[in-house]
Amino acid sequence: MQRRDMLKLGLGSMAALAAGWTGRAWSGGPAQAGAPLSTGALDAAAWTAARRWTQTPFGRIAHVERGAGPAALFLHGFPLNGFQWRGALERLSAHRRCIAPDMLGLGYTEVAEGQGVTPADQVRMLADLLDRLGVDSVDLVANDSGGAVAQLFAVAHPRRVRSLLLTNCDAETDCPPPALKPVIDLAREGRFATEWLAPWLADHALARSPQGLGGMTFTHPHNPTDEAIEMYLRPLVDNAARTHAYALGLDSNVLAGVEAALKQGGYPTRILWGTGDDIFSKDSPDYLAGVFGESRGVRRLDGAKLFWPEEFPDLVAEEARRLWGV
Repeated sequence: MQRRDMLKLGLGSMAALAAGWTGRAWSGGPAQAGAPLSTGALDAAAWTAARRWTQTPFGRIAHVERGAGPAALFLHGFPLNGFQWRGALERLSAHRRCIAPDMLGLGYTEVAEGQGVTPADQVRMLADLLDRLGVDSVDLVANDSGGAVAQLFAVAHPRRVRSLLLTNCDAETDCPPPALKPVIDLAREGRFATEWLAPWLADHALARSPQGLGGMTFTHPHNPTDEAIEMYLRPLVDNAARTHAYALGLDSNVLAGVEAALKQGGYPTRILWGTGDDIFSKDSPDYLAGVFGESRGVRRLDGAKLFWPEEFPDLVAEEARRLWGV
């Protein structure tokens, strides 16, 4: 068995977008065959043209902004970058100043010499970045490892969080998920970028195969697109050492002990969860919905995999507007 197969992720189901209110939780409707939704988002060239860098003690932080007014901060997962949120930014920039940074160690952010890239480092970087951008408080939207960072940010800076919208991500009871172990093991040996990411970057069909990034974490078989593969993987292959450092920063339960603080948080929190995700625990959405003091329940998306927010930005925008009251 190849190492890529160790994650044991199948082809998964088709994604469902219809959903109905069932008391405190949303339940996704039946999956439907046919053409996938259009993301209606900025393409790679437009995103690259819009990218800006802010100099901080942590490095030059790459970020894209759209819109004006109260700020919303979008936190991406691993091995992606802010490009993951392009569709959501297009749909929500009429309501918020949408900010999508690239995390330390991922994407196009330039990490300062000697700077750590752990989730705790990400929290400190984000607080500093927001200060430099003149942002006092944010609506947080997060996915995957970005969800762990969002929870840590909310614990460290509860008064800076107006609301929290979490999609499939770490929870204190599932951090890191067991499926991440092969990635961490290879990163420790300095082999993850060359043995997994580089082959996917060289062969986009392989990247979209059942054993690739697409088959493991995206809902539709045509995803990620060619330009998304280039946007995500090129900087990680070119900077393998920092990529491995990011992965190694996930090799502990960074959320240990956060539950009590999250229960005391006064910000409304909504959980959106793709049921086709085999990386994070199926129990996590209900756990997360129960741990926040101002929980707004769970909406489940039948068959949607880990990185579904990129594929279904209309759904992200719908739930964000509901949570924000706009």
